[in-house]
Amino acid sequence: MNEREKAIRRRLMQDFPHYASRCLWIRTKSEGLAPFLLNRAQRYLHRRLEEQRRRTGQVRALVLKGRQQGCSTYVGGRYFWKVTHAKGTRALIMAHEMEASRGLLEMARRFYEHCPEPVRPKSGHDNARELEFPRLDSGYRVATAGARGAGRSQTVQYLHGSEIAFWKNAAEHAAGVLQAVPDAAGTEVVLESTANGMGDFFHQEWQRAESGESPFQPVFIPWFWQQEYRRDCPESFSLRPEEQEYMQLYGLDMEQMAWRRNKIAELRDPVLFRREYPATAAEAFSFTGAEPFIVPEAVMLARKANEQGTGPLVCGVDPARFGNDATGIIFRQGRRAFGIRRLRKKDTMQTAGECAHILEASEPYVSKLFVDAGGLGAGVVDRLREMGFASRLVAVNFGSAACRNERYRNRRAEMWAGLRDWLLDPVQVDIPDRDELHADLVAPSYSYDSAGRLTLESKDEMRARGVRSPDLADALALTFAMPVRRAHARQQYAG
Repeated sequence: MNEREKAIRRRLMQDFPHYASRCLWIRTKSEGLAPFLLNRAQRYLHRRLEEQRRRTGQVRALVLKGRQQGCSTYVGGRYFWKVTHAKGTRALIMAHEMEASRGLLEMARRFYEHCPEPVRPKSGHDNARELEFPRLDSGYRVATAGARGAGRSQTVQYLHGSEIAFWKNAAEHAAGVLQAVPDAAGTEVVLESTANGMGDFFHQEWQRAESGESPFQPVFIPWFWQQEYRRDCPESFSLRPEEQEYMQLYGLDMEQMAWRRNKIAELRDPVLFRREYPATAAEAFSFTGAEPFIVPEAVMLARKANEQGTGPLVCGVDPARFGNDATGIIFRQGRRAFGIRRLRKKDTMQTAGECAHILEASEPYVSKLFVDAGGLGAGVVDRLREMGFASRLVAVNFGSAACRNERYRNRRAEMWAGLRDWLLDPVQVDIPDRDELHADLVAPSYSYDSAGRLTLESKDEMRARGVRSPDLADALALTFAMPVRRAHARQQYAG
């Protein structure tokens, strides 16, 4: 090869989007066979995987998306590219049912059949489950989750779990097949799915990834990134108030809203639409019938805001109670919340030390530190008092009686009501644009007791339905435990 030909070959080996557009053909929804040009969702997923690969040397990703957004096609193409350009590598693609497995292998065969001769390796063994490339000693295999021994007797470098939320006995099968991938540089695992409720394996792993407890990075892809998810609007088409709010919230156009309305009518269930075509990760897991105390739309508006903080600066601390919980910390100054922190595996003295550091700082100056005094928090409060911070420390017992209103079952419900009113205030408020905070804020449901008092779903009740403790949202709710006068503030901090 001359230098130009070598440069072309190098780019094909190093740049997957370039390779896909020139060497891979896919079956489109409407146009038959066409070159594989990455759509917006696929380009975003590619960027996220490549950034993680450069940063860690590996890819470990959990992908939450809507229906038919091309994630399986992207991962299938990526792994075909990898096993046909490296020696001794193997890819395993595992789907939730036999028909899907066959479809994924057919896609790989289509890649091979239409791949240009100069970059197409000689194939060997080819059966209902596998393509082999003997000269490279590499291969591309598909399996069905739940099939006996699927993936257990192999060592693979690339694993793709498709629609993992719909695997039978997903936790058991995923644990087994993940052992086939060594913890080595260059290996990749991508697990993707639409949501299938709360508390299942996929939801639990998403929560772990979202809160940073897992090596997997969470990747969410909203439905409205698909260019084809739009519909011509008739002249009589007009938006209802909730549709106008939805359109403004996510920056959509009328053709997208017409498609959304038609799809909801087709599914006959707005709740099912949120599962199949989510706009946010929290929305994808909110279809189970448990009505959230704080509506997702209010949270999203606050995420998009850019407000300045004014007045006294306060801080809420929700200490971890159990091994899987984390200590949540957040700051709030008037209409702006910021400075999220999560402390993991910290004992009482370490957590007290972190709180002392916050109180000792001259800038920003924290007027009041609100700490949940239950469980580990009692020891944190005692230690901070010993250290001389009693005047700026407020111990709060979530289970104690409400302070200012008998309409609430306990102090926690009262503080969450203050947080909800703050988010729903017509004057905009600003919270960190973070998925894990969003998920915490919309996680608890609510009810009323026999006395008509508002009762917020407890942390234990949330765990019973597979939802993690809302540590960050509880920390933010703590900042509404009591009013803080401006006189308490030594100085203002606008962040």
